[in-house]
Parts: sequence; C-alpha cells; structure tokens
Amino acid sequence: MVKAVVLGAAGGIGQPLSLLLKTSSLVTELSLFDIVNTPGVAADLSHIATPAKVIGYLPPDDGLKKALTGADIIIIPAGVPRKPGMTRDDLFKINAGIVRDLATGIATTAPKAFVLVISNPVNSTVPIVAEVFKKHGVFDPKKLFGVTTLDVVRASTFVSEILGDLSLATKVVVPVVGGHSGVTIVPLLSQSSHPLPSGFAQGDLDKLTNRIQFGGDEVVKAKDGAGSATLSMAYAGAEFAYKVIRAAQGEKGIVAPTFVNLAADKEGGEALKKEIGQDLDYFSAPVELGPEGVVKINGLGKITEHETNLIKAAVPELATNIEKGVSFIGSSKL
Repeated sequence: MVKAVVLGAAGGIGQPLSLLLKTSSLVTELSLFDIVNTPGVAADLSHIATPAKVIGYLPPDDGLKKALTGADIIIIPAGVPRKPGMTRDDLFKINAGIVRDLATGIATTAPKAFVLVISNPVNSTVPIVAEVFKKHGVFDPKKLFGVTTLDVVRASTFVSEILGDLSLATKVVVPVVGGHSGVTIVPLLSQSSHPLPSGFAQGDLDKLTNRIQFGGDEVVKAKDGAGSATLSMAYAGAEFAYKVIRAAQGEKGIVAPTFVNLAADKEGGEALKKEIGQDLDYFSAPVELGPEGVVKINGLGKITEHETNLIKAAVPELATNIEKGVSFIGSSKL
C-alpha cells in the first residue's frame, strides 16, 4: 500500500502529475491538496479505471493534515510561476512562504514520509524544507529530495535528437549534477551512455549544454507568456517518484541524480565536497536509492576540463541559493 500526496495538485504541474500518479500501479491511494479546485480534480481523476483511490482536500477543516495523514511519499509542486514584471526575488518570497507552511504541515503530520520538492527555486526550497524539519526535530536527510529529473530528461531527449534517433530517448542516460537552475545545472555529457558523434565541435557542445541549462526558457518563449514547463516537469516528477517508490519496496540498483543534503551519506557527501572544492551542504549528484531513501551519494567520476569549469561556475551561485533558503527560515517565526 502506497499513499502518495501531491501538494499543489490543482496547478499547472500538479494536475498532470496527479494524472500520471493515478495511472501508476505503484500508487494505491492518491491524496490531493491545494488552496482551490482539488475536489474537482480528484473527482475527475477518480473515474479513471486504475486501483488508486483519489481524495481532494482544501485548507478548511484541517485539510492539509487530513491530506498528509499516513503519507508514504509527498510531492510538492506548489507555488506560483514567474509572471511578467515579477522579479526573481518576488517569486522567491512567495514560493518560499508557501513551501515553509507546507513543510510545517509535513513535519507535524507525516515526518517519516519521503519528500520530493519541485517548487522553484529548488536550490533554495529544499534547504527551506530541511530547516523547518530541523526546527521540529524531524529532519532525516535521507528522505528529502530536490527533483532535478527534468534536466536529466532534457539531456536524454536532446542527445537522442543529435544522434538522429528519438527512439533512443528512453535509453540515453546523462548524469546531470550541481543544482536546478541556469548555470548550476551541469550536464556531464562526456559520461553519456550514448556518446555524442565523434568530432562534435566545442561550439556545438556549448550550445547543447546551454540548451539543457536553459530549457525552461525555450518552453516559456514557445508558450508566448501563457505558461512554463509544466507537462514535462510533471512527467519528470512522476518518473522520479516511481523510482523512490520502487526503491522503497526493495528494488535494487536504482540510481538517479537528485538535489540532496550531503549529510544523507556522510562518506559519499564528504568525498563529493572534495571533488567540487567547496563545503556545500547540498548538491545534485547521482544517488543510489533504497528503502530508507538515500543509500549512497556517488561522486562525479571522470570529467573533462570543460565540465570542471562548468562546476566551478555553478558552485558560487549554488552556495548563494542554498544560503538564501537557510536564512529565510532563520529569519522567520514558525
């Protein structure tokens, strides 16, 4: 029996994510929470002929508590997308507050659940959840994940396009490390399971790297101001959730990049800090998953000079993002 909870289930990511979870045989109960429309989304999904029972909750009558009770895995796509005229700082303040309040609910109702954070900016919202959990004395670094899977999905897709065969998209594996925004996204293309064509020019490699890093902008532009990457993010979120559930049920050998607190695997985390040359508390790296969540944080492996420079560019930005999340909770009264 697996109870999955989606916090922010009525939004642009939340609805398609909830649909994908409802269609999965891994989920037996699906609990949806948002500030509007969740009873309607739940009613709609409940007609789909799959085993998961679906219930939608709104804030009144302890809705968040009811939604979270008995949760095994909680996925958080809640928050607002960036609107025209809104600065990144405006966006941060709104989403940080939303994530803090949801994390407080999780800490008091379902502290043992796996928590998967999609709400942007992930580099800051994951530390926010961690700090809230620490204040409640329930922080388990092995069970908190920032979902960076969309970067991995994009890398697989774009590499298969370059290779001229989209049927490879599900087979191409490219580790993507660092964080989950702009220059903090570092695709290790030299480690692609399907190598790029021989003689692939450095200029083309730079273009491909940039496209993976800023793929979200490509979608925003194509949607012409009417939205952001919601459908592909929902797919990526569901794919990562399935991996966490399968690993929790005992399936071995599941490795996926995810943004984690490096204390989740002390030995692996310390080794990774040495590789990146800075004492960061969080970093996205290939992580082996198991019944307790994080089993092992893998290192970067053999990387090129170009990739080393990308890591160097990512680290200062990542440090700033992490500190922003930590200090948001340090300065707020829970």
